[in-house]
Amino acid sequence: MVTTWPKNFPGLGTGAENLANLINKLSSGRIKITVYGAGELVPAFEIFDAVSRGIAELGHGSAYYWKGKNESLQFFSTVPFGLTANEMNAWLYYGGGQELWQKAYSKFNLVPMAAGNTGIQMAGWFNKEINSLDDLKGLKMRIPGLGGEVLKRAGGTPVNLPGGELFTALKTGTIDATEWLILITILRLGYIKQLSIIITQVGMNQEQLWNVF
Repeated sequence: MVTTWPKNFPGLGTGAENLANLINKLSSGRIKITVYGAGELVPAFEIFDAVSRGIAELGHGSAYYWKGKNESLQFFSTVPFGLTANEMNAWLYYGGGQELWQKAYSKFNLVPMAAGNTGIQMAGWFNKEINSLDDLKGLKMRIPGLGGEVLKRAGGTPVNLPGGELFTALKTGTIDATEWLILITILRLGYIKQLSIIITQVGMNQEQLWNVF
């Protein structure tokens, strides 16, 4: 299993490892999954192609990273003012979402499955107060997917970076702000020491994906 996160990354990296261990256990050892963090086998944003081409059997990431393959894939992940975790699961399992998801991935020789949901997330962490749309102009922010498109139309510059590179990017000034999903990750990686402003209640939801072929 290749992932877009470092292997021991709080929440996401450890979640992929826990999933692999659970599958190993439930299969009584018949299925043995080895997890490779971002960059160990393939770069973070190349796991989609790696699984599609058979370099790896599984990938753990998020669909908004693959919008270059098909713009519609973003809707199986996070969108501004999107679904809650329960709403996303209801759509996938009872509203036809899983069938649409499988159809979208089938042309890439992939079968998608949900493997966790981080729920509604915060809009972002910033190095200055955001009091109006004017404050977003020229702002360099790590924010993938449709959220990045919203920022772009507001005058900001969306930057797509793997989660494992965010702390360094903030520290060096490569970006001015970041969207990230799990508060415990923010705390453990020390983002709060770098950034003091948080905007909440924007309603973004992050779906982790498990791609198999």
